[in-house]
Amino acid sequence: MSGAGVLGETDRIARLFGLIAVRAGEAIMRVRATASDPQYKSDGSPVTAADLQADEVIRSCLARNLADLPVITEETCDGAVTIRQPRFILVDPLDGTKEYIQGAAEFTVNIALIEDGSPVAGAVYAPALSQLYLGGSNAYKLHVEPSSCGPSFSDMQTIEVQVPSPEGLRAVTSRSHLDEATQAWISRRRIRELKPSGSSLKFCAIAEGAADVYPRLAPTMEWDTAAGHAVLLAAGGRVVGLDGDDVRYGKPAYRNGHFVAWGGHIGE
Repeated sequence: MSGAGVLGETDRIARLFGLIAVRAGEAIMRVRATASDPQYKSDGSPVTAADLQADEVIRSCLARNLADLPVITEETCDGAVTIRQPRFILVDPLDGTKEYIQGAAEFTVNIALIEDGSPVAGAVYAPALSQLYLGGSNAYKLHVEPSSCGPSFSDMQTIEVQVPSPEGLRAVTSRSHLDEATQAWISRRRIRELKPSGSSLKFCAIAEGAADVYPRLAPTMEWDTAAGHAVLLAAGGRVVGLDGDDVRYGKPAYRNGHFVAWGGHIGE
């Protein structure tokens, strides 16, 4: 359950992001009921009417509630100019578009606040699974139907990472982007369970103690990872580059390097 007392700023913002993400999730599910063919961007990645409608909902809500903060979204960023401000918001209105198009449930709405290069507040909402994850000073999970009146924060469950078993690690990998480099990384470690998963839910699985590690040696953008990273940090985990340094945000063109997300243990 959620704790009593006055909320700190990051927790207030995480809850605001949660409310907005649920509204965007409602828009996504309405579009899904009348599915249309996807379009394709110049890089070959798909974009649907659901991506665009969710993006519009999120930007409109953020403009009303956090008008002083720059907002970078996947659908509106051309990547040419990187924001040079200490605080900004990163948004992926529909992460896991491929899963969405294929009729799978593992797609999410992601909203995160970046402060001095670190994700300090975030919300990840999986509308088809009715799961909302929040990360601020602590990490939480709650059940929220897309058609509901919104999250009941009194029903939040605190989540945290778990120390891995001596028997080996439980790894999650990308369902759509499992490349040879990631497979090689996995083969060099003691992995007792390997589960493919879509979207930012991989970070959330580690945050709630259902997995231990998520290696990603294929390209990602910062809006793909920021919200899940915020939830994982709040739950006691870390996301590090292959050099062991914490992943930072506000990089050129908002492009991530290779990284590994860890729960209660940072491995070799």
